[in-house]
Amino acid sequence: MTVTGGTTTALTRLRADGDAPVDISRIPAREAAERELSKPMYHENDPNLLQRGLDRFWEWLDELFGAASGATPGGVLGLVVVVLLVAAVAAALWWRLGTPHRAPRTGGDSLFADGPRTARDHRSAAERHAAAGRWNQAVQERMRAIVRSLEERTLLDPRPGRTADEAAAEASRALPSHADDLRLAVRAFDDVTYGGRTADEPAYRRVEELDTALERTRPTLDPATPGTPT
Repeated sequence: MTVTGGTTTALTRLRADGDAPVDISRIPAREAAERELSKPMYHENDPNLLQRGLDRFWEWLDELFGAASGATPGGVLGLVVVVLLVAAVAAALWWRLGTPHRAPRTGGDSLFADGPRTARDHRSAAERHAAAGRWNQAVQERMRAIVRSLEERTLLDPRPGRTADEAAAEASRALPSHADDLRLAVRAFDDVTYGGRTADEPAYRRVEELDTALERTRPTLDPATPGTPT
């Protein structure tokens, strides 16, 4: 029902018995009409809150596109052309650069990222980091020293791109008595390298002790182990 019709109805309801209109001033009459129109019976067919929100959204979107088309040469057609050009450029860049990817977080990166270095080099670096209290770097360098030492002893074949997990799994076949300690060392390496965790001195000392123990351990002869007799 429109406001005009509602106002008429409201004023009609204000008539006294005998159809004699009540003499009422303008402001009280308006307030009386507003009270009458606020009754639920006049709003049964009003849109709900969701419908009103959607209506406002579509109005805003229409105004946005209207403003954009007005500012674009060629109006709506020019705006469509610009959108298509932007989409084409984005698709070309996607095809040229490839799908973006995040660095793996669970030991998927190569263990050695700075070129070939000897086990002694990695141990020296680990000791320098440990002396300075940089336990994350100390753990990383000591783990690299372990793997490089196993390669130098031909217990592992040198292979670019090897991960710490792969090195531990392969080394466990030649050094089964240290399999659990190797897995723990790899976990410490992965935690500080990919997991965003912070190592402490005990964590470093455990990896250091493993490095020393591995140096003193004779490998188990295994035909599948690189560098062992067949």
